[in-house]
Amino acid sequence: MRPLKNIFLYLSLVMGVCLCSSNASAQQAHGADSIALHAVVVGTDTIPVITLAIFDVVDKLPKALRKERERWTRLRNAVYVTYPYAKSAARILKDVNVELAKLPNGRARKAYLASKEKELKAQFGDKLTNLSVYQGKVLMKLIDRETGQNCFEIIKELKGGFNARVWQTVAFFFGGNLKSDYDKQEDKDIEVIVQELEQYQHYRAFN
Repeated sequence: MRPLKNIFLYLSLVMGVCLCSSNASAQQAHGADSIALHAVVVGTDTIPVITLAIFDVVDKLPKALRKERERWTRLRNAVYVTYPYAKSAARILKDVNVELAKLPNGRARKAYLASKEKELKAQFGDKLTNLSVYQGKVLMKLIDRETGQNCFEIIKELKGGFNARVWQTVAFFFGGNLKSDYDKQEDKDIEVIVQELEQYQHYRAFN
C-alpha cells in the first residue's frame, strides 16, 4: 500500500498536465475568449498546465464508511442482477392477464396457468434458484415496483389464497416476505440504482 500512497501524494503535490491541446491549437492567436494558462514546452509542443490542490490520502476508509460502501455495493449488485427479472415479470403478468380475460371458464383458466407455469419454470427456474436470499428479497421489492402488486397479491390472484399463504410460509422460513411492498422513500437507495439503470439502459428484460 505504501508505494501506491506515495504515488498519490506525489501527484497531489505537483502540477497536473492537461493533454487536451495539440501544438497547433496551442499556437492559436490569443483571442478575447481565450483563457490564459501556465504552460511548459516539451520539444516542439506547448502544453498547458494547472496546479492541483493538495489533498490527504489515507490507507483505509473509516470502518463506518467501509460498512456503508459494502452495503451499497451489495445492494447495487443485487439490483443489477434482479431488475431484468422484475421487468420480465411485469410484462409476463400483463400478458397473462390479457389471456385469462379471453378464457371462458375456470377450467380453461386453470389449464392455461398450469401450462404457463411449466413454461416459465423451464425458462427461469435455474436462473432464479441461483439467486441468493438477499437478491430474492430485492427482486420481490422490484416486482412490486414494476407491477404495482406484491408477490403475495399476484399469487393470490392467479393461484388462490391458499397457495399464496403456503408460499408465504415457505418464504418466511427462508427469511423472505412475499408481502414486501416497494416504497420510494423507504427504498430510496434501490430507486437511485434503478434510475441509474434506466438512464444508461444497462438492463434488458429477459424474454
